[in-house]
Order: sequence, then structure tokens, then C-alpha cells
Amino acid sequence: MTTTVRRKPGSARKAAAQADNERKVRSAKAAGGSLIDRAIGWLPLGEAQLYRLVVALTLAVGAVLVWMALLAAGVPAIAADRVARIAADAGFEVKRVDVRGTKNLNDLKVYEKALSAQHRSMTQVDLEGLRQDLLTLPWVKDARVSRQLPDGLVIDIVERTPHAVLRKPGGRFVLIDDEGRELDVVAPDRVAKYLIVSGPGSSQRAVELDRLMMTAPALKPQVREAEWIGNRRWNLTFRTGQVLALPEGDQDAADALVTFARLDSTKQLIGGTATVFDMRAPDRIYFRVPGSGDADAKAAADAKRAAAKENT
Repeated sequence: MTTTVRRKPGSARKAAAQADNERKVRSAKAAGGSLIDRAIGWLPLGEAQLYRLVVALTLAVGAVLVWMALLAAGVPAIAADRVARIAADAGFEVKRVDVRGTKNLNDLKVYEKALSAQHRSMTQVDLEGLRQDLLTLPWVKDARVSRQLPDGLVIDIVERTPHAVLRKPGGRFVLIDDEGRELDVVAPDRVAKYLIVSGPGSSQRAVELDRLMMTAPALKPQVREAEWIGNRRWNLTFRTGQVLALPEGDQDAADALVTFARLDSTKQLIGGTATVFDMRAPDRIYFRVPGSGDADAKAAADAKRAAAKENT
């Protein structure tokens, strides 16, 4: 005997709910598809171009992942070393260094910096690193390093220009450029053609001193030394040994120097009997005129003591 069991048909409510869910899914899919289609439609690319773009991006991501894996394994460094050995064996190895542009700088100092590159493969020479190393030399204002295949390096040097001589404690003289950078020690018999600057902080005021001297250019060739006094003002010593004491302040010092130059052109003060011209007072100029040898020595001693007092 066979028994047949009949399933009770679902209720109308359940059927309606299932139909509603299916309709929502279809709507969502249609909406999502239409959004993607619209987004793709906005791109100025055809279907073939879009395909190539996707492929290119995929390959790029893959290449980055592969490169990261190689870096982790040290493969690029090994490959670079192998390439360097091959290049050296083929003759691409540093065997000569050509230095250009030096006049005051000793070439040996440049060769010492370049020694690290000698007998290296041309592929391993760090041009920028060598350039930065050369810039540490006092005379070097700029440098350019380039390869000259198959086995040479060319180093072009731009030197700093000597501007004045700094008198340092102990009687040493050092060449400085217009920025006050110390270049090299110079012998006393070679300082005559340069202006000598002295006093604490004087080398950093080379540009300021230039501006001051340009207000009275006729006096500039006659000034032998400029001493920065008390971090406030200048004393100028002429080639005659006479001293001009200028007031504080850039403008006041410039005005005083112009006034002195005008007086010198009519009264011939430089080379005259006065040993010291004191223009620190705003409305007058003091002359120290010795009456004898003893008075002359006393006037010079007084000027030195006054300068020393201002420096302390």
C-alpha cells in the first residue's frame, strides 16, 4: 500500500514576501550595473583602451611586488655588483682624474678627495657624493664632477675670490672672501695688496665694510687696515699710519667718511701732521697733532688704549 504525502501550499503572505525580495535584488543589480556603466561611460576611453589600461595597472602592481621581493632577498645589490665587475673588466674603471679651474687651490687636495673613486667601476662612482665632499674645501665655491668614458673623471672647480686679509691673534694672517669665509693662511710679505681687517667679528662684516668704503672711493686705495672696535664701529688706518676713528652706525659712519674725504681733498689731511682724526662726535672732528717725538708716541699710545678699552 502506497501512501502519498502532499505538502501544504505556502501561504499567500510568504509568496508575496519572496517575490518582493527577488524584485529588490534585481533592482539593486540593475542599479549597480547602471552606475558602473555610467562611470565607465564618463571615461574618455574606448573598450580596447580600457582593457589595456587594466592590463597595464595589473602588470605594474605585479612588478612592484616582484621588486619588493627581490629587494628583500638582496638581488638588486648582487646584480649591481656583478654589472660593476663586468664594466671594470671591459675597461670602464676610473684610472685618471682631470682637475680644472684651480688657481689658488692645491690640486693635491682635490685628488685626495677623488682617491675613493680610483680603481672603481664607472657605474659605482657617486658623482654627487664626491661633489659634496669637494664643497667642504675652503677654496671651493662650486664644483661639477662628470664621467669621461671609458676611464676618466673630470672635476671642474669654481674657486672663491680672495677679498681681504684677516689679522688673527698671534700675528697670523688669513685670506678671506667677500663673505668672510677663511680661505688660507698667508705670509706677512703677501698681505700688502689686500685690505687688512681685524677685531672680533670683523670678517663677518666684509660686505658692510665694502659698502662703507664705496661711499668715498677715492680713499679706498689709501686705507691699509680696518679694525672693528667693540663690535660697534670702525677705525681706519691709512698707509701713512694715520688713524681715522669713525662713529657708530652705518649711516653716521658713511656721512663721516664722506666729510673726511671732502676735507682731505682740500686740506690734504692724509700725509699731514695729525696722527689721529677722531670723528666720533657728531658735530666736530678732533685732530691729534704731536709737537715732538714724545708727544707722537703718547698720542699713538692713547689711541691704542682707547681702542683696547672699547674692545673690552
